[in-house]
Amino acid sequence: MKKLLVILVLVAGIAALVVGLGGVDRYAEWRVKSALVEAGVNEGVADCMSVRMVERLSFAQLRNLQAGMEPIEGEPQNLDGLGDLIAQVRDRLDRIGDPEVIKVTASSAGICTIGIG
Repeated sequence: MKKLLVILVLVAGIAALVVGLGGVDRYAEWRVKSALVEAGVNEGVADCMSVRMVERLSFAQLRNLQAGMEPIEGEPQNLDGLGDLIAQVRDRLDRIGDPEVIKVTASSAGICTIGIG
């Protein structure tokens, strides 16, 4: 019983440390950046966009964006850069279910592309 208690305390302490150091946001930023780069977005723009998107969208909204962007049979699976990404996000609004996601994605793309983000 004492071992279990010690393990639970250690896990809770590590979780608190990760959250306290912004580890959850950093992980989310990394996931968003990786997806953007995979979609053909320039790495610098993707880095900027990921920070803005994680700051402005909830984790639920980010998950909805990810799920909504999964291609369904017959849809194009490869994106060729930022323009295709924004077009697909807009076209898949019904699956994403949140216009704020499109607004944040598009504004982040614009701001980060011109370098003021």
